[in-house]
Amino acid sequence: MTAAPPECSELLPFASHYFGAQPKRQHFIDEGTGAPVVMLHGNPTWCYYYRNLIERLRPNFRCIAPDHLGCGLSDAPSAEEYAYRLADRVDDLEALISDRLGDQPLTLVLHDWGGMIGMAWAHRHPQQVARFVILNTAGFPLPTTQPLPWQLRFARSRLGRWAIEHHNAFARIAARTAFESAVSAEVRAAYLAPYRPAGRRIATRRFVEDIPLTQSDPSYKIVAEVEAGLRQFCDRPALIGWGMKDFVFTEAFLDTWARHWPHAEVHRFNAAGHYVLEDAADPLIALIEDFVRA
Repeated sequence: MTAAPPECSELLPFASHYFGAQPKRQHFIDEGTGAPVVMLHGNPTWCYYYRNLIERLRPNFRCIAPDHLGCGLSDAPSAEEYAYRLADRVDDLEALISDRLGDQPLTLVLHDWGGMIGMAWAHRHPQQVARFVILNTAGFPLPTTQPLPWQLRFARSRLGRWAIEHHNAFARIAARTAFESAVSAEVRAAYLAPYRPAGRRIATRRFVEDIPLTQSDPSYKIVAEVEAGLRQFCDRPALIGWGMKDFVFTEAFLDTWARHWPHAEVHRFNAAGHYVLEDAADPLIALIEDFVRA
């Protein structure tokens, strides 16, 4: 297990909290008071992705944003110590929410892999979810009209695995391609910071490897079950904020959400990419604040 670089904690304007014991100690932010809003990041980001949203919401809401194991300031256990599968991620989230919130109703804010993790948790605890905020993510298998992008196919290959482990390739590529707007060198460096040590790149690789493409893949069953249960949430308010220039979570994913949740409030950001909360920060955060207040 390799510790997160110390500068990671300096990048967050919030106090750090930890849950569990090494080598599976999970870091999370817990700021503000009021109705809880749980924010789940994806790959290869970390709770830093939600810093501006937390800043806006914490005067009136309790904001909880964990780092998945292997990400951010959480421990990065070895493959022998942790399986890095979707089921494990959902178990982690279930333990954290049970410990911090019990059965309190909450809002889920979901991005990238955080969407599948959060929706699988919601499938286990449907009555605990008050509303959803969906940001360029999925709660279902890859749409049939959407081939796996070549960047992800490469990351799943033997050469891609070597490039991730030895050159931090996945996080480096994301730091260049996931933004559409101009961002500072400091922000790009912040997204790379947790994965600079070679021993902390296992999660970025295993997230890609765990994308279920066929029914024989280990996580496919959970994903299919979650999609089958999406209709149970048609009575819950849902806001969808979508970066239309995302080359992974394309409009085919947005169309799938709209088909399952025709009641959802949809906002398209034509100039935003995968990191929609960065590219469209001001209008999107304002929309989210109004949504959770309502």
